[in-house]
Amino acid sequence: MARLVHLSDLHFGAHDEMLVEAVEAKIGRLKPDLVVVSGDFTQRARTEQFKEACHFLEKLRDDGHEVLGVPGNHDVPLYDVLRRFLSPLTRYRRFIDETLCPFIELPGVAVLGINTARSLTFKDGRISEEQVEFIRETFSRTDPNAVRVLVTHHPLLAIPVGEGVERAVGRQELALDAVEKAGVDLLLAGHAHHASTHHASDLVTRAGGALVVQAGTATSIRVREQEQSFNTIDIADGCLTITVNAWHDDDFTPSDAQRYEWQDGRWRILKSEEPAH
Repeated sequence: MARLVHLSDLHFGAHDEMLVEAVEAKIGRLKPDLVVVSGDFTQRARTEQFKEACHFLEKLRDDGHEVLGVPGNHDVPLYDVLRRFLSPLTRYRRFIDETLCPFIELPGVAVLGINTARSLTFKDGRISEEQVEFIRETFSRTDPNAVRVLVTHHPLLAIPVGEGVERAVGRQELALDAVEKAGVDLLLAGHAHHASTHHASDLVTRAGGALVVQAGTATSIRVREQEQSFNTIDIADGCLTITVNAWHDDDFTPSDAQRYEWQDGRWRILKSEEPAH
């Protein structure tokens, strides 16, 4: 079995230190094989904010946790115009990860991160033809029976958020090609500060059998219709369980757990699980 913890939208610089410490403690108890962070490590891409995010990641790694992360739009400087266009992710590369498209293989699981943050479209994300080919080539070298997980900051497909909709990444058709050609099983993203899980084919007909898994904000004080939360994803023997760990009083408490099984080319809901503490 492989266990992933899926964090997003940490927003150091607009964070609550109590939440940071609670996330660290909860991850210690969950003992994941991999911690995935789907972007927005900082609030304004300032050096001090990146240092705080770096310290958080170092503590996780010192505790024995492997980490895979991708940049978010808040990790690109907004007001430092020269840096925004000439070297938008220099600080990210220095303090978080030199690699913008990291890849990690676990037993039965292959996880690839793709950078969707862009200087020209600060809030929205984009995917390129080169990235689509990179996704296809990378996953083609993995075990065909492995669960293929693609991590981005911006959702690749438009998703409902409360009564509104978070629009899809730019060049959505390319994103759909990437998912289809690479046989992606799970799409992990953030950006909306709203936890949810959807069948990709319910969002776009030709999207295939993948699940779209959104993480809420884990540590930011900027919430959107939900309390702070993060996901636990357990993968084993063609089944997976997605648990939302929501902030309640003084701890992250498992509030919802849904189990899925891969059947006939898509994930089928089995039953609600008793959340794992």
